Amino acid sequence: MANKISTVGVIGLGTMGRCLVRGLIDSSTVSKDKIFFTTKHGEASAKAGKELGIVPVGSNAELVKKASLIVLAVKPQNIPEVLAEIGKSLTPQHTVISIVASVQTDQIEASVSKGVAVVRAMPNTPALVREGMTAICVGSGASKEHADLAKMIFSPLGQVVVVDEKNMDAVTGLSGCGPAYVYVVLESLTDAGIKVGLSREVAQQLAAQTVLGSAKMLMVTGKHPAALKDEVTTPAGCTIDGLMELEEGKLRVTLIKAVVQATNRAKSLRLPDSE
Repeated sequence: MANKISTVGVIGLGTMGRCLVRGLIDSSTVSKDKIFFTTKHGEASAKAGKELGIVPVGSNAELVKKASLIVLAVKPQNIPEVLAEIGKSLTPQHTVISIVASVQTDQIEASVSKGVAVVRAMPNTPALVREGMTAICVGSGASKEHADLAKMIFSPLGQVVVVDEKNMDAVTGLSGCGPAYVYVVLESLTDAGIKVGLSREVAQQLAAQTVLGSAKMLMVTGKHPAALKDEVTTPAGCTIDGLMELEEGKLRVTLIKAVVQATNRAKSLRLPDSE
């Protein structure tokens, strides 16, 4: 599949756009001289170009002429303007990958030339350290080959999973917003360590590695989280007392509510005229 990515054009080089470009370069998926980008701000453009060693171009229309794979990485409110600029210039030889939150593939397809394949992706911020989680779904004009192409683009950033588009808002609520929930847990565990006498540095290291190791145990063993929890919980031990406090504090239901609320919010942010 590597030879299928000849040139990449990124519209909007914010944090996630830069992260994606860095992953492509570091994994040797695409060479620097084959990656082009546009931004609205000249100063940011010059800085990003120098930092990543890639080529800025003057307009989105010019970008479409230079690149066969177009990555949309702008804010949701800017997507109608961008699609108005490039939509009719795209051809079936182009593939569009959107990381724009809450924008449906059919909305993009309605604004581009017939036959253009559209793939939607939702990465998260741990992609910055190559431990991200990206969910992708394909539009009506995209094939398995296009899904495989997207997998290759995002795999350097971490794990990739393919879902139905109807589940993308749920992905946003869980893995898209999820790092913030985990940081609250990490902050709380760190503060708890300080409360019982540990230094902040040691407490934070203990908390972070414990969460990292626990997540890896889940991924490697494939066991249900409850089974792994039971392995830590010995009769009349310390862990069961801690778990009782978590249950009294309704941590479990609060986390569930957080994901549900974020999912509903993602749905509310969809552009008009989407199911």
